[in-house]
Amino acid sequence: MIKMEIALSPELKTTLDKVVTSHKVIVFMKGTKDFPQCGFSNTVVSILKAVNVPFETVNILENEILRQGLKEYSQWPTFPQLYIDGEFFGGCDITVDAYKSGELQEILEKASLS
Repeated sequence: MIKMEIALSPELKTTLDKVVTSHKVIVFMKGTKDFPQCGFSNTVVSILKAVNVPFETVNILENEILRQGLKEYSQWPTFPQLYIDGEFFGGCDITVDAYKSGELQEILEKASLS
């Protein structure tokens, strides 16, 4: 039987809580906003740039513990992961759908006013 280590330590959870609540919009992604390293991450970055919202990115490729811990933290297995106003919003498909429907713009507008 393979023993799996729990990636989301209490310390990492505390750090992630601070990171996601200290930025209105943050994307945990492969690469950076200036150099996305996967098509899905690039798509989310392009959408956020298109709606002209300030956002931060964290390159999950630089830290395997962060990468694995985030999957538990968000209960979402893939990247990118978009957080708005301290809450997990979704991955690429959810972001694209919300952008196309106008929902994303409404949520971002509310977040910028809070």
